[in-house]
Amino acid sequence: MERTSLNVSLPKSLKDHVERQVREGGYSTPSEYVRTLLREDRKQKAEQKLEALLLEGLQSGEPITANSAFWEEKRRKLAA
Repeated sequence: MERTSLNVSLPKSLKDHVERQVREGGYSTPSEYVRTLLREDRKQKAEQKLEALLLEGLQSGEPITANSAFWEEKRRKLAA
């Protein structure tokens, strides 16, 4: 994976917080801690999107039974 740098200015209180998290959280560097936060944020956003899509599906109409007969009929129609 290609690496690049990003410089971030933080107030002292946030810098202290990051350094404390590195010490107490077993991170080797502040960069590792920030990368972990970013990955967790990305994962949370993906989970929120999936949840929204699932809710949209649940609210999209009357439920149908997707048993083997349903899928066989779908395959038959697609083949035709």
